[in-house]
Amino acid sequence: MKRILVLGGTRFFGKHMVSALLAQGHSVAIANRGQTPDPFGGTVERIVLERTDADCICEALSGKSFDVVCDSLAYTSNDVRALLDSYHPSRYVMTSSTVVYQPLTLHTTEADFDPLQIPLKWCARGDDSYAACKQQAEAALRQIYPSVPAVAVRFPFVIGEDDYTRRLYFYVENTIKGIPVYVDNLDAQMAFVHAQEAGRFLAWAAVQDYTGSLNGASVGTISIREILQYVERQTGSRAVLDPNGLLAPYNGTGPYSIDTALSRRLGFLFSNLDDWIYTLLDALIQQARVSI
Repeated sequence: MKRILVLGGTRFFGKHMVSALLAQGHSVAIANRGQTPDPFGGTVERIVLERTDADCICEALSGKSFDVVCDSLAYTSNDVRALLDSYHPSRYVMTSSTVVYQPLTLHTTEADFDPLQIPLKWCARGDDSYAACKQQAEAALRQIYPSVPAVAVRFPFVIGEDDYTRRLYFYVENTIKGIPVYVDNLDAQMAFVHAQEAGRFLAWAAVQDYTGSLNGASVGTISIREILQYVERQTGSRAVLDPNGLLAPYNGTGPYSIDTALSRRLGFLFSNLDDWIYTLLDALIQQARVSI
């Protein structure tokens, strides 16, 4: 059993990570601003802190010892500095993103972005694009804190029934309601990972010895056209595609896939996208029908 601190952990794949860690028998503390309820009752310790405030982190974690810190809230280089200048973990698991790959391509591997090869810039949230800020978060980790045993887990779009971003739901809901949408990448094959699997993967990565970058994604890809066609078949509705319609949330994303061979060699086998994506779409269709 390890003692593990989770920064975040109250929603979406963060909740699934905490559930997986608890199921494995670990002692878990979750740290956040204390504003979002969680379902864990007395099974976790709760620490209230402001993630971007180094002094607050230092005070909140003073005298506490953890074997692993899992950080789902590191969006920028300043976020990394605020934590690692305040606390020195024995192992650090950062939730990163495949947006660090610029551009994303088919068969993207971990070697396609090296955070040691870009100039480090200290930035806060909102200072640059999400992709640039995530790149800088990894750059800070590797360039300034090389002595910290760390893994940066890179996920593509994370989706699930409890996805608070509602990005995939956008396509389902507006197809059923007949609302015009503008999609600029209908046939781009894209990668996804289910929120529950993302949580299990982070929990698995927390107790491995591997350090470095690590891709996490389901095997296979799907296009927006295929998603819309499935929703049309299941509902009898027709997607209304219109250049003047609502801007679709995955616009601007070209074709790409994520290579998870390294994760597989280390012992984690990802599911096939086809095995669960249509079940998820069925669930989102039901959600959309209830809202009509």
